[in-house]
Amino acid sequence: MPESTFILGVDPGTAITGFGVIESHSQGQFLKMVDSGFIVTDKKLPPGERLKVIFEGLMAVIEKVVPQEMAVEELFFNKNSKTALAVGEARGIVLLCAALHQLPVYEYTPLEVKQSVVGYGRATKGQIIYMVRQILNIEEEISPDDVADALAVAICHAFHSGMRENAGLS
Repeated sequence: MPESTFILGVDPGTAITGFGVIESHSQGQFLKMVDSGFIVTDKKLPPGERLKVIFEGLMAVIEKVVPQEMAVEELFFNKNSKTALAVGEARGIVLLCAALHQLPVYEYTPLEVKQSVVGYGRATKGQIIYMVRQILNIEEEISPDDVADALAVAICHAFHSGMRENAGLS
């Protein structure tokens, strides 16, 4: 097992796709932010063009930071099926980018992410942002929320990977 691992967390969305890359040392005990940002698509573009923007942006991120693993939040179905479908399409692009780079993908429910990062499954966005900043020792504000969500899913994966390794399950 490598001494450190670069984990790419992604919060897929058609309007905004957040990403965050963290470096995990010593089985998730020491975490550091390497890169973060977001990919914005123009809502005036046709759906296929918006997905192409996400694809090209995420491919550039992967080629720049060369992560070893990707973590993505599982799709949460809300009452708006149109929103869920659009997020599902963006999520498909994210999974395609991972497959093209032979990146293993780990998926976590929103509950798992909140419990890992905040310790409470019904944590608010503000609590998640606060804890992400504390865990990664980030002084500046994190905006938009999609970036904090992407970093949170990467942190969740680092913590889960450390628990698997410590239990001899990797």
